[in-house]
Amino acid sequence: MKLSHRIVTLRTKNPFVIARGGSTEYRVVCITVTASDGNIGWGEAAPSKFYGETADTVVDVLPLLAAAIEGMDGWSLEAMEHALARAIRYNGAARAGVSAALHDLVGKRLGVPLYKLWGLDPVSSPPTSFTIGIAPDEATLLARVAEAEQYPILKIKLGTAWDERIVRAVREAAPKKVLRVDANAAWTPKSALRIIPALKELGVEFVEQPLHPGDLQGLRFVRERSSLPIVADESCLVAADVPKLAGAVDGINIKIAKCGGLREALRLVAVARAHDMLVMAGCMIESSLGITAAAHFAPLLDCADYDGAALVSNDPYAGATIDGGAIRIPDAPGLGVTLRTS
Repeated sequence: MKLSHRIVTLRTKNPFVIARGGSTEYRVVCITVTASDGNIGWGEAAPSKFYGETADTVVDVLPLLAAAIEGMDGWSLEAMEHALARAIRYNGAARAGVSAALHDLVGKRLGVPLYKLWGLDPVSSPPTSFTIGIAPDEATLLARVAEAEQYPILKIKLGTAWDERIVRAVREAAPKKVLRVDANAAWTPKSALRIIPALKELGVEFVEQPLHPGDLQGLRFVRERSSLPIVADESCLVAADVPKLAGAVDGINIKIAKCGGLREALRLVAVARAHDMLVMAGCMIESSLGITAAAHFAPLLDCADYDGAALVSNDPYAGATIDGGAIRIPDAPGLGVTLRTS
């Protein structure tokens, strides 16, 4: 098994800003796995500095990951993902890119899309939300809501001094849409409980990651007093985190760039279901290569936030789409991703 890579700089249509900052450019690493029989698989690593990764750290650890699967035939996905995790404990985005490429390889060898390999039905996929990032002023905010007209579910990024005003403005502009909010760990327990009643009044469906990731007691305190469900994102990286969160939150948000691979993502779904929790999956700013890998397990979810590629102006790949909020997964073998011709 050989690994090769290229770094791609993705540019967003608008500045993508959340509570801890933002940018208009995001570097991802596109990874190719080549088996001894000549078959290839593609995957993408979408690193986040919040989790200690950059495109450069992904490239730095690829030789370790290549050595971990050297000599394997590319079929034993579970064993290979374990080997990647043993090679390096963290660097989840790097491992996720290799994991996606290995799954793509197996699907192509068998001539079936990944969702069929898992026995899933794409029709069961929930609709995806579309993210409204933090805007510098209300006029810009409303312009972005207007740009998202085709999407029935909006996820509003919060963590500012005018959070309630943001949600009220979006609700007035989109009176019939489903609204979800994500504070990206910017609130305290007191500020969360202060704003949640207003969010409930405005018809918000749930609140994602209101508090610091390590504040499990605070999450439990808020959840016990909240009129809205609480979903953990930054607090939940891998399946082993779920039991600790049971009772402290109502659901989890899975990202393969956090958990380190598609096998671990499936374990997260199973463990969350065992604890009767809402199961959501999301993404970073990614191309269609990265989004499509996650889209294949969308039928297992209650909620999805797969808009990473839709926020990008220079996506080099074609794969899963979310037109009108409906997740459409390619039927081609493996991930079903192709290079765009224009």
